[in-house]
Parts: sequence; structure tokens; C-alpha cells
Amino acid sequence: MNVTFRQLKLLEAVARHSSFTRASEELHLTQPAVSTQIKQLEDEVGMPLFEQMGKRIFLTEAGREMYAFSRNIAQQFRDIESVIDDMKGVKRGALTLYATATCKYFAPYLLAEFIKQHDGVQVDLQITNRENLISALQDNVPDMAFMGTPPDAIPLAHRAFMQNPLVIIARPDHPLVKRKRIPLADLVDENFILRERGSGTRNAVERFFQDRNITLNTSMEMTRNEAIKHAVIAGLGLGIVSLHTLEFELTLKKLAILSVEGFPIMKEWYLVTRNGKRLSPIAMAFHDFVLNEAHRIVHFPKDPLLLQEA
Repeated sequence: MNVTFRQLKLLEAVARHSSFTRASEELHLTQPAVSTQIKQLEDEVGMPLFEQMGKRIFLTEAGREMYAFSRNIAQQFRDIESVIDDMKGVKRGALTLYATATCKYFAPYLLAEFIKQHDGVQVDLQITNRENLISALQDNVPDMAFMGTPPDAIPLAHRAFMQNPLVIIARPDHPLVKRKRIPLADLVDENFILRERGSGTRNAVERFFQDRNITLNTSMEMTRNEAIKHAVIAGLGLGIVSLHTLEFELTLKKLAILSVEGFPIMKEWYLVTRNGKRLSPIAMAFHDFVLNEAHRIVHFPKDPLLLQEA
């Protein structure tokens, strides 16, 4: 079988993005060029590697096998580049980051400041849910990841770099907004809109209330913080989200933070890598940058309603 590394690299990119268009953008090629190379690879293998259902593409069984090999080969080449870059002291290169959905509210600000200092870096930032991020870490895809509590099932190195307060939000005209130090027992009759089961926020909220023998009335589950905020603004109930997500809604006085006993729930954001992963010089520089500078760059939004009462 006469397969080239270029073809395997293209296969890996298309499979990772589930898109010929995004793969072509990442590799600075035209989409027809990518499609042609993949077709030549399929001809060489003798079986289709992708199948299309509607507007989405999926790996076939043969494609999944080829993807596994291409991913391993790509990682070996990255390791070689890392060793050579170490020898040269190079401070430029590519950086692959994964982050859970809530991190989109601060990750771009960290990257913007880092890129100012390292203008030669190319960044691939993938925002996804916790399940997909853990799967990517399992497959050793990203250089590193931003996430809440790291899983125990994978050998990971992780460092906390910033606090992640979880707060209860309501419409500004909700009766509870005017109260101070609301007892948790007063929340049992309220409707709550929460993140989906398995998310880091949902896990933390469930542990908090279970430890206090309190059951919330979860009227709705949503997979996006934006959906929760809009549901609360619409008057469908109370929500629990990261304080990082609230800058615009608090500034515009669309939402208010409730003063509740035991809140905020204080979590932390972690910078995570696979144990033993060899980081390139640029990845190592970003790792150190986040640990040392995140607290200076990212600031918590303020609730104007609470400030008025202070």
C-alpha cells in the first residue's frame, strides 16, 4: 500500500473536525485538494474511509482504523519536532487546546494576550462538552485542556489556575433578589434550570445539595449556559451557572445573582495534560503563561444590583 504521510495528515484533520472544509482551512489548502487526496487514499486502501449522512461526514470502520494509525504517526512527528525545537530554542509553532463550553468566556482573552507575546504561534482551540474533551484527552489529541474537575480514569497532570464560582441567578424582578442570606430550604419550591447530567457544573451542584440533604426541583435541563440564561430571563425559573458567563447580562441588568447561604460554590479551573506528554516549547510557554498570568488577565463580572445595595 503506497500511502503518504501527507494523506494520513489530511485524514487525521478531516476526521478530527468531521469536516473537509475545516480541515482545508487548518492546513491552508483548498477543499477540492483535500477531497482529491482523501479519494486517492481510499483508492489505495481499496475501501471508503468516510461516509456522508445529510450534511455530516463519519468515519467508516476502515476509516476508524486508519485514523488511529494516522493519529499515532502524527503524534510521533510532533514529538520529533518538539525535540528539535528544544535544541533550537524555538518559540513559535502550533498549539492544540481543548476546553469545556464555559471556558469560552475567558479562554480567548488568555490566548489574545499570549499571542501578543508570541506572534508566531498558530492555535487550534476546540470548545466542546466534558464528555468529548475527556475522549480527546484519552486519545492524546490536545496539547492541553481547560476544564473543571479532571477525571480519575485517565493518567493526567493537572494544575488549578483560577477560581470558578458557581452562582444562582434570577430575573431582577424575582422576589428573592431583594433578600439577603437566603436559607437553602427556601429554594425547594423554586423551579431550577440546570446544565445536563454529567457536566462539571451539574456534578458540583448535585454534590452540594446532596451533602445538605436538599432536593432541587429541576424543571429543565439544558446543554448550554446561554440557553439557561435566556430561560431565566424569560421567567422559567432560577439557574446555576459559572460567574464567568454573566458579564453582559449583569451589565445590562438582565439577570441578578441571589445571595444564598453557602453560595457561591467555589470550584477551580484546571490546566490539564496527559501524564508524560512531551510539550513543545510553545506549549510549555503557554502552560507557564496560564499558571502565572490568568489571574491578572481574567476578571470576574460585578452584579450592579448588589453594588447598588452595598
